Amino acid sequence: MTENDRQELLEQIKWTEDGLIPVVAQDYQSKDILMFAWMNREAFSLTISEQRAIYWSRSRQKIWRKGEESGHIQQLKEVFIDCDQDVIVLKVEQIGGIACHTGRRSCFYRKLEEGVWQTVEAVVKNPNEIYHK
Repeated sequence: MTENDRQELLEQIKWTEDGLIPVVAQDYQSKDILMFAWMNREAFSLTISEQRAIYWSRSRQKIWRKGEESGHIQQLKEVFIDCDQDVIVLKVEQIGGIACHTGRRSCFYRKLEEGVWQTVEAVVKNPNEIYHK
């Protein structure tokens, strides 16, 4: 993809006033939703060029390569945009099987049951063992 092609692609996306777009990461085989994050133009371009999920961390105000600390990289398989061009879905292979900083497969591990959030997904690996904190 040429730089001109990449710029044209970026112009087709409807960015928020902050220059971001919401992104859902989905397991490309199971179709499970793994996580939600944000991208800016640089993160999107890097994701395409490096073929791995790279996000914009709003809390740290910097580029965040998923798995840079944990090793739980998201290898890019496919990229989709919705009909309004304001939400991205990444279909990924989740290396190591853990997407959530809590050590679970998915960030969506709590389910509303009878008016109460119930944890329905076990911890795969203790986060202290992942992040060495």
